Amino acid sequence: MSPKPSSTARSSARAALAAAGRIARRWAPPPRLTVSEWADRFRFLSAEASAEPGKWSTGRAEYQRGIMDAISDPTVETVVVMSSAQVGKTEFGLNLVGFHVHQDPAPILVLQPSIEMGEAWSKDRLAPMLRDSACFRGRVSDPKSRDGTNGLRHKVFPGGHITIAGANSPASLASRPIRVLFCDEVDRYPPSAGAEGDPVALARKRTTTFWNRKVVLVSTPTIAGSSRIETAWRQSDRRRFWVSCPHCDRPQTLKWAQVRWDRDDPESAAYHCEACGAGWSDAERWRAVTRGEWRAEAPGVAAAGFHLSELYSPWRRLAETAADFLAAKDRPETLRVWINTALGEPWEERGEAPPWRRLYDRREDRPPGIVPNGGLVLTGGIDVQKSPGRLECFAWAWGRDRQSWLVEHHVIHGNPYESAVWAAATEWVQQTWRHEAGAELRLARCAVDTGFATLQAEAWARRHPALVVPVKGASTLAAPVFAWSSVREAAARGGPRKRGQRLGLVGGHVITLELYGLLNLDPPTDAERAAGCPYPAGYVHLSTEASEEFCKQLVGDQWIEAKGEWKQAHATEALDGWKYARAMHSLVGLDRWRPAQWATLADELGLPLDATPEAPEPAPDGDGPPPAAPPEPPPAPQKPRMPIRRVGRSSYMSRLGR
Repeated sequence: MSPKPSSTARSSARAALAAAGRIARRWAPPPRLTVSEWADRFRFLSAEASAEPGKWSTGRAEYQRGIMDAISDPTVETVVVMSSAQVGKTEFGLNLVGFHVHQDPAPILVLQPSIEMGEAWSKDRLAPMLRDSACFRGRVSDPKSRDGTNGLRHKVFPGGHITIAGANSPASLASRPIRVLFCDEVDRYPPSAGAEGDPVALARKRTTTFWNRKVVLVSTPTIAGSSRIETAWRQSDRRRFWVSCPHCDRPQTLKWAQVRWDRDDPESAAYHCEACGAGWSDAERWRAVTRGEWRAEAPGVAAAGFHLSELYSPWRRLAETAADFLAAKDRPETLRVWINTALGEPWEERGEAPPWRRLYDRREDRPPGIVPNGGLVLTGGIDVQKSPGRLECFAWAWGRDRQSWLVEHHVIHGNPYESAVWAAATEWVQQTWRHEAGAELRLARCAVDTGFATLQAEAWARRHPALVVPVKGASTLAAPVFAWSSVREAAARGGPRKRGQRLGLVGGHVITLELYGLLNLDPPTDAERAAGCPYPAGYVHLSTEASEEFCKQLVGDQWIEAKGEWKQAHATEALDGWKYARAMHSLVGLDRWRPAQWATLADELGLPLDATPEAPEPAPDGDGPPPAAPPEPPPAPQKPRMPIRRVGRSSYMSRLGR
């Protein structure tokens, strides 16, 4: 018999086997997992970054499985996700990064709209995931370490790194090889990274050396025709998520047109099957989503594209979506945001202006230069014209529900390079306009065009810093109504001045679409006026000062849908004047005013809050003449009073920048 091994030998053998096992596990290839399988096995949601902290479950939002697995598909290079908010798109972006850190190491670039947003994403979303998911321990160094491998914008791990860049910074897109590119909220990127060109195209160039590269584009859309994510999605295989009706089993995609509720009661909102008409409860809708599937409209296209709306989200009740719609539907700007962020669809409006003759025929018979009842705040716009030289000055009054009134159209003739022209402009902007109720109001803000005689217009605006804003048209269709340019005037020794003059950017595309939509609103009929029916929200009131030429100019631009651009069909001085006045309306914050603020301002100024449509005279009964009105008693003698001159200043007006 062979001698029995000693306990020391047995211990040594066990240690050798354990060491061999560790070596084998370290060198063994990772399991073949998809991104969704990896997330279900290894991902933990952090308490500070998720409303549902704990172990990740793809089944909580089943539609995410198809998106994440497309990223894992070796035959797919580009994945496009056009979606609403509240569907978890940020989380599956984190899963993409986590998968490649743990399972398939590679150099990764995460591109955010700005460096500041990239740093916030790194600190608020990425760092908690790396900390709370145990699989990353030992792979990414502690953020407190001093070896420089775990910075805010650059993290190193075995086999790769994560770089967080801003689309507004060409330096952050400096040449480095990237295999995995994740572009978040691409519709919020600037049109160019400095002077280098389109940031998405620049980032794509970093992936050209990798045969197994992955490019993922994610965003809520903005305006049709100028939306990056919409363009990319239309060039993909265009997948939509299909669910089956819990009552008749008919497959369908969820559409907003099938959501219905009782009048003014969004809590009664329910989804109705387009086949059998049965209403679904929220629980039935969520259950149907867990059993749904993705179907491509253009199978065979290389890029995988996904579209999602809030109707699929397990975190949103239909009552909430319906309530948001009711709050947004009466204002084009808020409706646009709702369509983008709730339906995940680009804002589409043909911009078809009403016939100018219709505007001319509906003018209101009121004297020019008088602010009518309902108008509480004045803003102005000055359009600088080259030939013949002149300044076209427009004063518009604004009231509750964003109604607007043309108060005055004044032309200052002369060469804009001459100081006398700007002296006359000073007199115009500093004057007061008499209100129908007796007060006198001043302009809250006035925008001046800097497209011609630029230095003269800017110098004049500098002399009136609390009143006049130099502006120019924004360069992108997706630009907001008003935004400040980041460029300030230079200091004497070079470099920007801390308190230098800034230029305002006017989103002409958005404003023109809004104006044309408002000009298509109908005023109350005679019967409705007799019943006291108000004008619709946003109604544009034109006085008899609006000539035929003025009405033609107000609708002088036409939107060419096929080309995705504006074509000038007539002179547009009146249109530009409204754009500038509307931009100032946004600048002083009137878009955010609540009804109570308008009521308080009207009370402080002693002015009527609303414009009351004049009712027509009642028709006489029978065929005879109308009955004579009873004689009015003679007025009681009153003590003569001096007229009160009220200038529009109040606690609210002080917030308008005066």
